[in-house]
Amino acid sequence: MSEPSIQTAGRMSSRTRTHRLTVTAMLSAVATILMFVDFSVPFMPSFIKLDVSELPALLASFSLGPAYGVAVCLIKNLINCLRTTTGCVGEFCNFLLGAIFVFCAGFIYQRFRHHKSRRGALVGSLTGAAAMALLSVPVNYFITYPIYEKFMPVEAIVGMYQAINPSVNGLLACLVTFNLPFTFIKGLLDVGLCFLIYKPLSPLLHK
Repeated sequence: MSEPSIQTAGRMSSRTRTHRLTVTAMLSAVATILMFVDFSVPFMPSFIKLDVSELPALLASFSLGPAYGVAVCLIKNLINCLRTTTGCVGEFCNFLLGAIFVFCAGFIYQRFRHHKSRRGALVGSLTGAAAMALLSVPVNYFITYPIYEKFMPVEAIVGMYQAINPSVNGLLACLVTFNLPFTFIKGLLDVGLCFLIYKPLSPLLHK
């Protein structure tokens, strides 16, 4: 390869890195803002909020690669730790589950060339949403709620779930009955929004 070609390739590589960092920073900023915009839902205890802050991370995972999606999840949670009301426990759990979601989605989409299509994106994102929902049970049971118990008795936590559905008994049953489907629905919401806006945003994300 001639020297001018090497220099041209180097400039292109530098532009690519700059573009990816710029898009990652932009999507992280949007994700941080979206994490502020949360609201309660009637079928969950009031301390559990719904937001769509994984949406920018999902966009990053599809357009740049799964590592960039995980980076967006990390950055938005680190920033939100500055205003935390959970001692960063909620942010840590949010990062773990969000990273599982977007990494699975981006890995399936990017890794397997023959899946790199709308169908591949759908399979990847649904797989990611399902993985996030299933793993939300052990993550909450073994990490999040044991820490919450230091501030609030587990009976009080279970009581908030039982106020909605008196038939649930025990923390594990609460997580399976409430958190698992809630997390899956949250993932589906992100997926639906991603498919709506990905194509209009594609020139910005890729160029």
